[in-house]
Amino acid sequence: MKINEWTPEDRPREKLIEKGAEALTDTELLAIILRSGTKEKSVFEISTQILNDYNISQLGRLTVDEITSKYKGIGQTKAVTLFAAIELGRRRSRYEALERDNFTSSKDVYSFFRPYLSDLKHEEFWVAYLNRANKLITTKQISKGGISETAVDVRIILKEAITKLASSVILCHNHPSGNIRPSHNDDMFTKNFYDASKIMNISLLDHIIVGENSYYSYADEGKL
Repeated sequence: MKINEWTPEDRPREKLIEKGAEALTDTELLAIILRSGTKEKSVFEISTQILNDYNISQLGRLTVDEITSKYKGIGQTKAVTLFAAIELGRRRSRYEALERDNFTSSKDVYSFFRPYLSDLKHEEFWVAYLNRANKLITTKQISKGGISETAVDVRIILKEAITKLASSVILCHNHPSGNIRPSHNDDMFTKNFYDASKIMNISLLDHIIVGENSYYSYADEGKL
């Protein structure tokens, strides 16, 4: 059945207005964004098919070409609308994270950096600079690399820390593969940075590795 043939209680748009967006399923929300289907499939069927293939998080990793070529009835206009909605969700998460001015746990750090890193197909390395009260001074992207690794210079991080008068730092990077276990290079870099920062009287509070839906904390694992 087409959406306009459903009862008012079942129509996603009417349901959202009456009960709020939180009352809708992922499929219903996606159907609202896509707006219409094809002669062969309703928008609800297309939405169901997409979400059977990818979860909400995985959708953010697709490109316009990938989704238009795979699903009949999804042209550039619908794909662009979908990815605009996904990006708005990311930005909302980033703004919410920016309102948090201090970190009390590894989960806080993960929640802060996840909107920046979890959907990327390449690796990025970020640093959070904090004052003596562990309140955030600023964050900085240190490097942006390939699928498996990115080059990071200890001196660049420490120079920024000195410039910002930071008392401590938190390192964070992502693993596009989704595997959150640290590599040998991750371990070596963390050790080298820990030793160098100690000489400069700057504390390394944690090093977080962000995966798709989880994270690894050097501090939680007792490796700092």
